[in-house]
Amino acid sequence: MTCLSRSLNALGTPAFESVLKAEIAALGAAGLPLQAGLRTGSVALDDRLEVTILGVDEGPDTLRVRAGLFYTSIIAGCACADDPTPVNENAEYCQVRVEIDRQSGEARVSLA
Repeated sequence: MTCLSRSLNALGTPAFESVLKAEIAALGAAGLPLQAGLRTGSVALDDRLEVTILGVDEGPDTLRVRAGLFYTSIIAGCACADDPTPVNENAEYCQVRVEIDRQSGEARVSLA
């Protein structure tokens, strides 16, 4: 389970959005459904992942966040020495829902 406790601690402060964006970005491809959100490529890359906060809904038990993820992908070839296919990066975008438990900081991330 993912923990976003720094974001919860920053809730209600001017730093909240930047802390939340940093914590979500730090999850990378391992913690975000980047692969499932692909539209163009076949392999998601997280080296230039950017997070945009689209909305935050504060419930009594859960903090619900909707975020846009900008990242890149590649179309993986056979990687043969004579493969003429260039490895070009493609721009990708998807939206995710992040539900953060307000008591524990545990978060669930799903493709929106």
